[in-house]
Amino acid sequence: MSNTDSFAKELLDLALSTARRAGDLLMARPESFNLNQKTSARDFATHMDHASEKLIVESILSARPDDGIIGEEGSERLSKSGITWVIDPIDGTVNYFYGLPGWNVSIAAKDSEGVIVGVVNAPTLGALWHGVRGGGAFLNEKPIRCNEPVQMQEALLGTGFSYNSDQRQRQAEFFLEIVRDIRDIRRTGGAAVDLCCVATGWTDGYFERDLHEWDLAAGGLIAREAGAVVSGRLGGPAGHEMTICAGPTLHSALAARIG
Repeated sequence: MSNTDSFAKELLDLALSTARRAGDLLMARPESFNLNQKTSARDFATHMDHASEKLIVESILSARPDDGIIGEEGSERLSKSGITWVIDPIDGTVNYFYGLPGWNVSIAAKDSEGVIVGVVNAPTLGALWHGVRGGGAFLNEKPIRCNEPVQMQEALLGTGFSYNSDQRQRQAEFFLEIVRDIRDIRRTGGAAVDLCCVATGWTDGYFERDLHEWDLAAGGLIAREAGAVVSGRLGGPAGHEMTICAGPTLHSALAARIG
């Protein structure tokens, strides 16, 4: 094993063990919640989001104290080592709050060239995904690949909706336009799981506006390592404007349609 492979494995092992511990914490779902509103009444965090983030940050920094942190619930720490962890302690907080499946813990580690390892743990689905840059993508330790080729009329797509009401209306208008030309559409409520569903072949493609780095980091790497293309609306960086994820054939069709 090369030094590079050994280093990636060190990061992966830490991400996997931490994601499992956070998932175990969250599976003990409380009967009531303390909520704090973020951008709107639709966008909120629970005390369990904060507890999960605390566990993840402490676990990472106890093992690698010079690493940086970017976390959805406010954890931010500059890196002294060149490695920064991008974490979403509960991706799909609304699902978690309502007791629905599909919420997940998303943990990624990146360097100056991009994401090195990504882990998405969705305990309610019995699914633990991971990916390593240049090393493939896996679901419960078994290799996965996206569906390819897929034509638009055969496509089962995933999507999500913005917390911003104006953006949500535009998304609904596009949904009405495209739904007649595809097989069907699904919404899991968690962007990281949506990306991993494409990676696994459970859906053929995915599109969503207003994603943040913590939504994309782990799931995006896993999808790319499974053969999918992950990009923004016109082929640039994925993120706030629009993210498109699919195998190359469908991705080209979706990018042309959305663009």
